[in-house]
Amino acid sequence: MASRRSIVLIVWLAALAACAAIIARTNFVADLSAFLPSKPNATQRVLVDQLRDGVVARLILVGIEGGDAASRHRISRDMAAQLRKSPAFAAVQNGEAAALEHDRAFFFNNRYLLSPAVTPEHFTVAGLHQSIGESLDWLTSPAGMMIKSLLPRDPTGETLQFIEAFQQQGGPRTAGGVWVSKDDSRALILLQTQAAGSDTNAQAQAIATINAAFSKAHISSTAHLLMTGPGVFSVAAKESIQHEAERVATLSALAVIALLMLIYRSFVLLGLGLLPVLSGAVAGIAAVSLGFGEVHGLTLGFGATLIGEAVDYAVYLFVQSPDASVAGAQRWQPSFWRTVRLGVATSVCGFAAMLISGFPGLAQLGLYSISGLIAAVLVTRFLLPELMPKGLRLRDVSHIGATLIALIDRLARFRWAFGVIAVAAFAVLLVQHAKIWNHSLSALSPVTAQQQSLDASLRADLGAPDVRYMLTLNASDQEHALQAAEQLEPTLRKLVDAGVIAGFDSPTHFLPSIATQRARQAALPDSDTLRSRLKQALVGMPIRAERLTGFITDVEAARKRPLLQRSDLNGSSSALALDSLLTHKADGWSVLIPLRAPSSGKNAYVINADKVSASIAAGASPNWHLIDLTGQTAALYSSYLSEAIQSSALGLAAVIAVIALSLRSLRRVTRVLLPLAGAVLAVMAGLVATGHSLNMLHLVGLLLIVAVGSNYALFFDQSFAGNDTAQQQRIAVSLVLANLTTVAGFGILATSSVPILSALGIVVGPGAFLALLFSAMLAPAHVPTDA
Repeated sequence: MASRRSIVLIVWLAALAACAAIIARTNFVADLSAFLPSKPNATQRVLVDQLRDGVVARLILVGIEGGDAASRHRISRDMAAQLRKSPAFAAVQNGEAAALEHDRAFFFNNRYLLSPAVTPEHFTVAGLHQSIGESLDWLTSPAGMMIKSLLPRDPTGETLQFIEAFQQQGGPRTAGGVWVSKDDSRALILLQTQAAGSDTNAQAQAIATINAAFSKAHISSTAHLLMTGPGVFSVAAKESIQHEAERVATLSALAVIALLMLIYRSFVLLGLGLLPVLSGAVAGIAAVSLGFGEVHGLTLGFGATLIGEAVDYAVYLFVQSPDASVAGAQRWQPSFWRTVRLGVATSVCGFAAMLISGFPGLAQLGLYSISGLIAAVLVTRFLLPELMPKGLRLRDVSHIGATLIALIDRLARFRWAFGVIAVAAFAVLLVQHAKIWNHSLSALSPVTAQQQSLDASLRADLGAPDVRYMLTLNASDQEHALQAAEQLEPTLRKLVDAGVIAGFDSPTHFLPSIATQRARQAALPDSDTLRSRLKQALVGMPIRAERLTGFITDVEAARKRPLLQRSDLNGSSSALALDSLLTHKADGWSVLIPLRAPSSGKNAYVINADKVSASIAAGASPNWHLIDLTGQTAALYSSYLSEAIQSSALGLAAVIAVIALSLRSLRRVTRVLLPLAGAVLAVMAGLVATGHSLNMLHLVGLLLIVAVGSNYALFFDQSFAGNDTAQQQRIAVSLVLANLTTVAGFGILATSSVPILSALGIVVGPGAFLALLFSAMLAPAHVPTDA
């Protein structure tokens, strides 16, 4: 026996050490990427890429409030200067003239390669006469002073086209030389991180750098800092989930320990009883790390729930054994191990269906549950009996057991109540069937309402449009991607003229294709030709050709200028805009063209997608796909939810099959399944009746009700009626104690401030209690063998 004990102990310690080593190298994440499909279709891929690695996911919006305006403006300048030196940021923009000088110089120096007006007709005598006349008309506008300074070098108004386009797109107000909100109560900074938004560690470092820059810049000021953006949300969510997981795990452990000590009255038994919990949690996290390469914060938080279930196995062993010793454990195994094993098998079947999910978050929870339960039950079966000291006895619980037996007798008289509850619950779900499930992805979002409000406020201050609709296309290389965007532009301009869309953004506004640049260069006349045409075009105009010498020089330089490349935009805000619209991937290039919705009429801010799609289909660009991000997000989550429900149904079918094969009696199978079905229906109806719509985590909770409750129902069916009175009392005490630990663990989880964690608690806590209550109600008559 000593050698067997040593072998078991060595194997357990080695496994524990291996799991600990894996966990030490595990990457924990907390963004929504785990709740995005692992194999998205072409449309879903755009949404997935934007949420994980898109430029939008790399943006951090900063607001500086408090103090006086001059202090806020100074802090903005000082922070921006510091942050531009940090390698953590690809772009830092706060509206400073010096920072925008690169943009102005870029557009002005390359205006003839960038302007769509540059055609051979534009530089004919008639074309020059018309464009110069339009520029002269601008002199009487509010922008007249600027036009006057530009006129000698840009009489055809190429620069004006860019200015007009940017004014239509809107933007933040400027005061004190920096961006500010409309009322100048907040200074604004827009940052783009080098790291992807899904890299929470890098995002946390970037946020720390921003905080450090603010601390250095706001000395002797009462200003305070605001930050928002996808990366900020991810970091906050990760910290919140980790904090809540630690809090819930600590409180759950204390509650469980207190309950166990009421019965055990032994620190030895308490310590042994917690070993399955520790082993299950460690094994679950290690398994997920190996299977997925990372562990989501939700899975980490889910570890706290294992306390309430994994401890049940040790409770069954200690309380149901005639004495808490090796001999007692050995006598317990033949009688009750089969029941525990069947309960574990049903739990594994219930969660196994989650493993095939195309959504990593759901599959992670399934793998964690299965690995944790198997590890916990193996430790209970093989390790605990070897560690139980000789002569150790559990306190006498016969008086508690006798009370519980009497209560079970009374419950049997109220079996009719189970039918009433089940029918009422079914009726509630039938009437409210349209409100049962929450089809919004926001149901899984850890972002608080306050964070969402701040984000909307800062975005409004920065003049960022609410981009819901976008066109997307994939191409083999950058040149073909840009040419496709250029071919689409005439169709989009017609839609703007028709009022179907309010406007659009295109990467070609910042970087035309090589073919287009060459065509524009070819449209530029040489110096002698331009000088001759200019003299004819200026006849009758209040401007002399001698004043336009700089214009002729610039056109000649543009004819010989090297064609624009992406690297020419480095250091400008245009680089950020281009990178958000044109992205390079392993399989090619992707173009995104956001569409701005019209803001008037009863369908304000909504685009008629059918008209857009029909216009594109009628044009020469059939490969473009119109994506409604709001609708696609809803469709994505709906498909996620539907798949999860189908997977759960398969899991439940497997549970029924396992129980049926084991019990081989329709009556017994029905008696085991009815309490579980009743508990699930009652919890669902209770949530719906109180205004809750069920989401993915509620569904996982319903599976847990079946996993936990199956143990209660099976013990009542297999091990209760045929035992002597003393053993029945021990079984009753073990089931109630196991239930109390489960309810305590999940009840504390229900108090979590993180919605995705509290959702589990409010389902499993009451569900586990009802499963035990209904199992006792429907249990067979417990005629003891010594009667």
